[in-house]
Amino acid sequence: MDEERLQQLAERLSSESFGRPFRHRIYFNSRLRTTGGRYRLHDHDIEINPEAYRRHGLGELVGIIKHELCHYHLHIEGRGYRHRDRDFRELLEATGSPRHCSQIREPARRKTRHEYRCSDCGAVFIRKIRMDTNRYRCGKCHGKLVEASG
Repeated sequence: MDEERLQQLAERLSSESFGRPFRHRIYFNSRLRTTGGRYRLHDHDIEINPEAYRRHGLGELVGIIKHELCHYHLHIEGRGYRHRDRDFRELLEATGSPRHCSQIREPARRKTRHEYRCSDCGAVFIRKIRMDTNRYRCGKCHGKLVEASG
């Protein structure tokens, strides 16, 4: 989908679902990573994550646009446009807009895992970040720590 069709879709959804025109720009922003879209308060434009459309299709895109249009119209009217505001939640409900979008990308998982063992008591300590075994001792018996092969 190109940005011209995206603009037409947003204008159509605004008039059909909200009964009000959308008079600003909507465009794809590939720098968005964790969110489906963003309403920009200072210029009233809407940015859409193209990855949401690629992964989940037109239905997800329509939901994201309607969600951002809720922010847009409430902000223009001077009403509560934030997620926590009652006006926002009621408009989401009235227009059938989703509160959240589907997951855009897999959450980052830390693959490194460092395992240390006390040479005296055998206690095992698992850490995400590597530690200097000459500087730290066992918390139970103060014995020397050795890195266990994992």
